[in-house]
Amino acid sequence: MPLKSVNATDLKPGSSVIIDGAPCVVRSIDISKTGKHGSSKARIEAIGMIDDKKKIVVCPGHEKLDVPLVNKRKGQVLTLTESSASLMDSESFETLDVPIAEDVKEQIKEGMQVEYWDVEGQKIIKRLL
Repeated sequence: MPLKSVNATDLKPGSSVIIDGAPCVVRSIDISKTGKHGSSKARIEAIGMIDDKKKIVVCPGHEKLDVPLVNKRKGQVLTLTESSASLMDSESFETLDVPIAEDVKEQIKEGMQVEYWDVEGQKIIKRLL
């Protein structure tokens, strides 16, 4: 459930936004000028937070886009599989099965402290501590 909405022209590179139902990080934004018969347009290039897929969307500058809630938490790796890890949350001590991001998959080992993100109910391990 997004907490707030912003205009498309208010987005900056590095900000987060929900595009096509997926939470993304804005990489670049191009805003056209208003014309004689229309409003400004925003071309947004973004990368998915969970799946790292590139998304491009063109929308009117006044269109409201949702901003996702990103909760960053810490945990300890208990066991590893090929694509996910079993984590124990450092604060609540609950055990979770969480997918691992591609960029940290090679360095992660059992017993390590990691940071995982809870983005709109989806969890993923993003970095090592």
